[in-house]
Amino acid sequence: MQNSKPFSQACENNKQPILDVIRSVFTHPGLILEIGSGTGQHAVHFTTSLHHLTWQPSDHPSNAELCQARIQEANLPNMLPPLTLDVSSAPWPLAGFDGAFSANTAHIMGWPDVKAMFRGVAAGLKPNQSFCLYGPFCYNGVHTSESNQQFDLHLRNQAEHMGIRDVNDLEGLASAVDLTLAEDFNMPANNRLLVWRKQ
Repeated sequence: MQNSKPFSQACENNKQPILDVIRSVFTHPGLILEIGSGTGQHAVHFTTSLHHLTWQPSDHPSNAELCQARIQEANLPNMLPPLTLDVSSAPWPLAGFDGAFSANTAHIMGWPDVKAMFRGVAAGLKPNQSFCLYGPFCYNGVHTSESNQQFDLHLRNQAEHMGIRDVNDLEGLASAVDLTLAEDFNMPANNRLLVWRKQ
């Protein structure tokens, strides 16, 4: 039953707009690693529509069980069992993949973990393949909306390691691991979808 499974209204709201973008990025058959699958709503929605992809959900050990019920219930042939993944631990449990996706993780993780996520993605991603990172971001220290500025303050008051990340800072750490910002999509609710490509 719906009530027995963890549920995110934000995921429900953004899953279709995200799908509309990633279907134009992940065009070829392959294995996609999702980092931070959460409730599994994205994983099920995307895998149901993108039959040419094999989807690998994953989450931090503290959250790994959240997506289990929804993914088991969906029982999709192109969905793999969720992996436990701590981005800061090396090596990652998945050695290679054809694409990566993560939503609303960069502003929750501490900056060292954001750097670890980019390192791990770059290590496993095949050349010329993409990493799609969704969420709120700022540019040159400027937020894209007043609501994002308030959200950033809320995050930092909640825990000092959290906060909306600056795309310029992300580009700096990405370039160190041969990832380049290839596309930057404007998304609903003052979010962005950044597409990083492995050189």
